[in-house]
Amino acid sequence: MGQIANNQNGLTWQFRESLRGGKSLSNEHTYRKNIKPGQPVEIVEKQNQRSGKTTTGEVQNILTSSQVHPRGIKVRLTTGQVGRVQRIVSE
Repeated sequence: MGQIANNQNGLTWQFRESLRGGKSLSNEHTYRKNIKPGQPVEIVEKQNQRSGKTTTGEVQNILTSSQVHPRGIKVRLTTGQVGRVQRIVSE
């Protein structure tokens, strides 16, 4: 998966290799407050968790009730697909 590191505040970050070859330091997709309906995101559907194949779409509604989820906030896209947010797409 990747390396684990701690920052000055004692927070743990996991460096993971992305499918595009870079390293992901951001965990913004794990906080419910960062996800809004209408926002473009990349999700991984349950059946694609092993392969890591992502789907890009627009958030219809947020399904995760907790404020934080370590594997990403679960959402439903406007297409009806359900999965965990892996990345918030910048417009």
